Amino acid sequence: MAVSVSWLGLTVGLPALTLTAHLTRYGSGLHPRHEVFGGRLVVPVALLSLLSCLPLAPGTPWVLARHRWVWTTFWLTLITAWLSVSSLRPGIDEAVALGATDIDLVIASAVAPVTYLFITAISVLKLWAPTRRCRRLR
Repeated sequence: MAVSVSWLGLTVGLPALTLTAHLTRYGSGLHPRHEVFGGRLVVPVALLSLLSCLPLAPGTPWVLARHRWVWTTFWLTLITAWLSVSSLRPGIDEAVALGATDIDLVIASAVAPVTYLFITAISVLKLWAPTRRCRRLR
């Protein structure tokens, strides 16, 4: 859980830094912390967050594939981790190399925190019924 909270903190910080770079004197280049947040920390923390759910899931009452909300959070985490590795980090690396930011990078960095807040909401509310497999087991 601490890794997931760290991932959320990093992804909330990235759009703030990107927007600051886009709107202020850093507009000609990214904020120096961008390389640390987006270049060095996001990918390892994203992968650790994804990998930490696999051994933890069997120890909970919800397991991994018994409830739709757990399954949804898993897949959204997987997709967001993949997008962080394949899209966000290369976008930040490219912006650092070019020394310029654009609104696309601001939007791309804002997608992850919105996704995590959605994941948090469905995890707290525990929406949706159990899967067919879980209903059969009961």
